[in-house]
Amino acid sequence: MKTIAVYPNINKAESADVMKRIHQYFSDKDVRIVMTRDTADMYGCSEYGVDNINGEPVDLGLSIGGDGTLLGVCRKLYNNLIPACGINIGRVGFLADIELSELEPRLDNLLNGEYQIVERTVISGSVASKGNRRFLGHAINDVVIGKGGLSRMLYLGLRINDNYINDYKADGIIVSTATGSTAYSLSAGGPIVNPGVQALLITPICPHTLDARPMIIPDDDEVQIYIAALHQDIQITFDGQESYQVLPGDVVHIRKGKNPARIIKFGDKNYYHTLKNKLWGNNNANFF
Repeated sequence: MKTIAVYPNINKAESADVMKRIHQYFSDKDVRIVMTRDTADMYGCSEYGVDNINGEPVDLGLSIGGDGTLLGVCRKLYNNLIPACGINIGRVGFLADIELSELEPRLDNLLNGEYQIVERTVISGSVASKGNRRFLGHAINDVVIGKGGLSRMLYLGLRINDNYINDYKADGIIVSTATGSTAYSLSAGGPIVNPGVQALLITPICPHTLDARPMIIPDDDEVQIYIAALHQDIQITFDGQESYQVLPGDVVHIRKGKNPARIIKFGDKNYYHTLKNKLWGNNNANFF
């Protein structure tokens, strides 16, 4: 029997309708569905509720939401190398591969093993503060060091593998994976990188200089960012979901995690087709 952990985004109204369809679909299948007890009760599926979902022997995770929801699920399942699949009810959906119009056929694919598991680089971040180094978290898209509520420039020093690279006066800096190249890094002027490329992107945010350019480096390099700002309203965020304060004098270390994230994809989904449809739609003329 396959065990599937379901993680709906409770802040999206559409999740309720999706849960009804999932409940109906699995009602006569030899599958065990598990959810946190509170969430299961919320959606009228109390039979799915468990006290400790992290302790369940799960075969795969199923998120209901956008890419952000799927990223959060991937981080939950990261240590146990459990693959995750996303049902997209978000705005874009680069990672969440199942659209509502194809939900039931895709659930058939999941049960029949008709899918691929792709591995995506995960980066981890730690901070050294006054001689003490502590782990902060993992990210599949990006780690961002930026200003908090104050509109004041940051002073940041960049080293790669302990080699001095540059100093930045900027609103912040993004270290992203190739998977995250179409997220915040893209908005800040970074390049689009195929997620199959084993690379990290370093993208300054609104740099106050003309010579600051994004960089692409191997994903097994370690990035060190020195915080030299005089004010203390500085944040480091992981996939835009987990946030911590860092202080002047701190050094942030970012490197590839020990495991990859495992994301379920379907064979008839093409990255470049998805890229065109999600970013450019039908606005481009086809001359060939």
